[in-house]
Amino acid sequence: MDFLPTLWFILIAVLWTGYLFLEGFDLGVGMLMKTFARDEKERRLLLNTVGPVWDGNEVWLITAGAATFAAFPFWYASLFSALYIPLVFVLLALIFRAVAFEYRGKIHSEMWRRVWDWAIAVGSLLAAFGVGAMLALTTTGLPLNANGDRVGGPFAWFTWYAVLGGLAVVGFAVIHAAAFIALKTDGDVRHRARRLVGRWLPVGLLPMALWAIAVAAENGKWFSWLLIAVAVVAAISSWVANRAGREGFSFLAMGGFLLAGVASIFSAVYPVVLPSTLNPVWNLTVENASSSSYTLGLMSIVAAIGLPLVLAYQAWTYWIFRKRISVTHLPEPHDFAPAVGPAQAAESVAVTGGQI
Repeated sequence: MDFLPTLWFILIAVLWTGYLFLEGFDLGVGMLMKTFARDEKERRLLLNTVGPVWDGNEVWLITAGAATFAAFPFWYASLFSALYIPLVFVLLALIFRAVAFEYRGKIHSEMWRRVWDWAIAVGSLLAAFGVGAMLALTTTGLPLNANGDRVGGPFAWFTWYAVLGGLAVVGFAVIHAAAFIALKTDGDVRHRARRLVGRWLPVGLLPMALWAIAVAAENGKWFSWLLIAVAVVAAISSWVANRAGREGFSFLAMGGFLLAGVASIFSAVYPVVLPSTLNPVWNLTVENASSSSYTLGLMSIVAAIGLPLVLAYQAWTYWIFRKRISVTHLPEPHDFAPAVGPAQAAESVAVTGGQI
């Protein structure tokens, strides 16, 4: 078996893991806007925890999709065409969420903010559920024929595995977000976030554990079970660290749970990239779904240069904005001053001599 298709299968798994780790707590913070925050200042505080990084985190989603398209065009074509309807909703959810981040503070109006708060919360929920459903189906299978086309109606993708994957990403995102809030804030919000992690961590991480166990049981590879054991240890370590007030270790240990869990799932299905539930002969694999060796080789050179730069930039960003914030750091909300008309502008220029 050629090494380059396997290498890019691993890289795509890494990109999805990076997206779930970084955008996971980002989406979770959005979902907690309407359930965790008690007032306007707390909602603004939650937004400020992810304000400097949320748009950079979404780059991982674009990169993972683009890498799949370039490295495994048949995998991309079958998966994205079969899931066209849910992925359109994911795209719309991400668009409304991004617009809400930018528009929410433009007008000092409770009704205005409430509308955009719901856009952030619902957009985050739909995006997390849709991505989880897609990843679950790419590891458990779709009804594909010999040409890689979906068989059945537009909702043939809606299975129990899709629901499980959606709940897995939603649950992880919420718990990871609570751990991130406990790490990034101070005061009452910090302590409430720690209590949320302590109470709900087993419930939030259970769907992802069940997803990994189901895939490992179906494929029966010993190292997948070993990685599941590592994930369980990481989850317990995160819970213990949270109880001890070590928010940083708790956050990273939860990331370790994600890393081991995703590695277990992808290693269990390898070399299959998209199973067919109709006939195993029609499975898409790293060999029959990949691009040419020349394309993969050129992509490898670009990735070897670009990926370290992206990682370095994002690490620098998180380091710069590493300090805790609290509601006392936030100024009071206010409306913008009205725009200056042409006559007033000309008068100002005449008085100041053109200086600003």
